[in-house]
Amino acid sequence: MGVRTLCTTALLAALVAVVAATVRLGGDLGHPAALLYWYAAAWVLFAGAAWMVRRVPVRTAVVLILAGGIALCVAALSTPPRTSDDMYRYAWDGRVQAAGISPYAYPPDASQLARLRDPWLFPAGTACHGWDLHSVAGACTHINRPSEHTIYPPVAEGWFLLVHAVSPAGGRHKPLQLAGAALAVVTTVALLLVQRRTCGDTRRVALWAWCPAVPFAAVNDAHVDTLGVLLTVAALGTAVAARRGALLGAAIAVKLLPVLTLPGALSGVLAPGYDPRARLRRTTCVLLTAVGVVALAYLPYLPASGSAVLGYLPGYLREEGYEPGNVSRFALLRLVLPDAWAGPAAVALVGLSAWYVLRRGDPERPWHGSLLVTGTALLLTSPVYYWYALLVVALVAMGGRWEWLAVAAAGTVLYVAGGLQQQAVQASAYGLAAVTVLAGVLVRARARGGGDRGLDGA
Repeated sequence: MGVRTLCTTALLAALVAVVAATVRLGGDLGHPAALLYWYAAAWVLFAGAAWMVRRVPVRTAVVLILAGGIALCVAALSTPPRTSDDMYRYAWDGRVQAAGISPYAYPPDASQLARLRDPWLFPAGTACHGWDLHSVAGACTHINRPSEHTIYPPVAEGWFLLVHAVSPAGGRHKPLQLAGAALAVVTTVALLLVQRRTCGDTRRVALWAWCPAVPFAAVNDAHVDTLGVLLTVAALGTAVAARRGALLGAAIAVKLLPVLTLPGALSGVLAPGYDPRARLRRTTCVLLTAVGVVALAYLPYLPASGSAVLGYLPGYLREEGYEPGNVSRFALLRLVLPDAWAGPAAVALVGLSAWYVLRRGDPERPWHGSLLVTGTALLLTSPVYYWYALLVVALVAMGGRWEWLAVAAAGTVLYVAGGLQQQAVQASAYGLAAVTVLAGVLVRARARGGGDRGLDGA
């Protein structure tokens, strides 16, 4: 075994140990002070391991990527969720659907659903002091926003029902965490297959498999975003337009964020000299198929729920600061623009990035354009929920543009450091991420003159 392989293995083992210690000893969202140090240690070890694996033989690297990714998932499975209570809503929505009721019909605190409550999701007592406990009808529940309808689109709801259906009685949080681990590992395999099909560097996949955001957000907190990531990777990894559109439609019907990858899926379609008939055929096929899949996914829920299938989405957008005049978003733009201009400016800049991808994007590598648009949107909107960046992490692993991982790191810092109330932290974290992205672009432009290698990407 070579020196580089030994060093990579040692760093990876240390990363697994730190992840295990973080979820067991590092605190939770109720006491987040120490979490930032644990997360920082994990990211430093990840950076070292990802750097070292660049020079490990490909076959050995693939084994390390798979083994390390599985080990990190196992480490994250060792405790209940530590920093997010979204998983409890997943479990509840699955339980409601299994009872033959639309998840969009009633909020968790509705009297019509009282018979479905169990001691796990609705523990006895009225002293709701835990970070993941919320008051409801004189009792407590682990479900956040218990007076609001669910926000999740239909493919996500189908996933919740499937996990509930295969879960043993008394499984509690563990089936959803195991499902998250399975999605994370399958995504690793899908990324490896895409690299093999496109003759890319399979060592790039370490940027997904070993990224600390994956065991923490996808496994321990079991965020359903990972399902959308897997479907997006599968979509961008296929060259068949109808298949790409269908898979992207399914991804959008898990979480809305993958809609930002549509320009990447159509990379170069507006390039000068592109055959107009081929342009129309390709664009129509991808877009109509995606829209059709989203519509079909909602169809089973419409008779029972009607317009309520939108759930809490409008309220969520208000709560998260995306309404005009709200200043809890767009941190970087608000440094140079009046608050009221920040939202429209963000829309315009994301639109410009999408136009650039449609004009200049590489149709053979659609993940590059998808990363540009998605990463730009997250930089400009500066969300507190770092699991949104799981999609960015996967797109980085497809193309090797490592600098965009700073977006995931920025979201992590903001989430642990107090979120929307700390606007200085928000601007600083995403400002540093923006600088890192620009630095990476400059480094790559210089390296391109001598030929890219390893994880630098094409």
